[in-house]
Amino acid sequence: MTSAFDASTLSSQSESGSSSVVRLSEVTKRFGATIALDQVSLSIRRGEVLGLIGRSGAGKSTLIRCLNGLERPDSGDIEIEGRSIIGLGERELQPLRRRIGIVFQHFNLMSAKTAADNVALPLEIAGQPRAVRNARVAELLELIGLADKADAYPAQLSGGQKQRVGIARALAARPALLLSDEATSALDPETTDAILELLRDINRKLDLTILLVTHEISVVRAIADRVAVLDGGNIVEQGPARRIFASPCAATTRSLLRAYRPTLPDDLAARLVAGWGERTLLKVVVIGARARAPLLAELALATGLRVSLVHGGVDRVRGEEVGVLFLEADGRDRAQFSAALDFLRLHADEVEVLGHVAGDA
Repeated sequence: MTSAFDASTLSSQSESGSSSVVRLSEVTKRFGATIALDQVSLSIRRGEVLGLIGRSGAGKSTLIRCLNGLERPDSGDIEIEGRSIIGLGERELQPLRRRIGIVFQHFNLMSAKTAADNVALPLEIAGQPRAVRNARVAELLELIGLADKADAYPAQLSGGQKQRVGIARALAARPALLLSDEATSALDPETTDAILELLRDINRKLDLTILLVTHEISVVRAIADRVAVLDGGNIVEQGPARRIFASPCAATTRSLLRAYRPTLPDDLAARLVAGWGERTLLKVVVIGARARAPLLAELALATGLRVSLVHGGVDRVRGEEVGVLFLEADGRDRAQFSAALDFLRLHADEVEVLGHVAGDA
């Protein structure tokens, strides 16, 4: 007998319903007196890569377990492709779990099975005919670049190759969501880059929704479209990756990203004085095309005010330029300085006056 919550039901709902693959609404989960998730609301849009970051104990693992039905929230709602999973029995949850492919940190391959057999395992469990399994496995091994390793056992594969097999296995049942649970944490930097490139390629080719749960900020910076920050069971900040990296709002986010974004050095901060000074320190954020424009030269031409770049620079987030510039400007002519601020606010994404510097600094 077909479950009321099968793949065909999910597919028809996704075609006519919400553009969100996953939607959490005020989800709360307690373990005794400990609140692991506190009214968490979060959506993951179809075809996007969402990076979920947070310190150890922030609630990331609990959120994952709630998503695949291994934990039941105490309150709130979780929808997968427009269908609430709250209250579903174990039998009804099985088709749901096939809609979520999971890539694990330590690969979790079966050592006695070949790469091809590991990839085929979800299809075998689902009762797919051998011919269907073989065709899908061949397709996926080609996609991950391991067609020549079909008969190799995990012990014969490198760490990166094992993770590629893990990714192929997670894709076998054509899931709606690929959940990457610290999938690159056990890999060296070069292999990590290769796996991230594979995930980018899969996201583009398959329009696959990916949730990256990680403590590796560099992973999120490389491929996430959006970022959500979990702290103490709460989503404290979320938004486009370029905005989060350029100008994080929450203290937790600023702390997590400290090594990945320019901040005002202590020696420059120590030069700031109360009241008006002869020079003024500014923080200017520019993103995308604005980061590629000759902003400082255009500022000088438009207002006559010459400024110095004293710290910061331009980075790339998800392949897009993000500039955080700390500028020192002559502030003695207040009318000229005011005109320069107006120019910067028109041509930059964010402008902040950090303070003033004494004339003899």
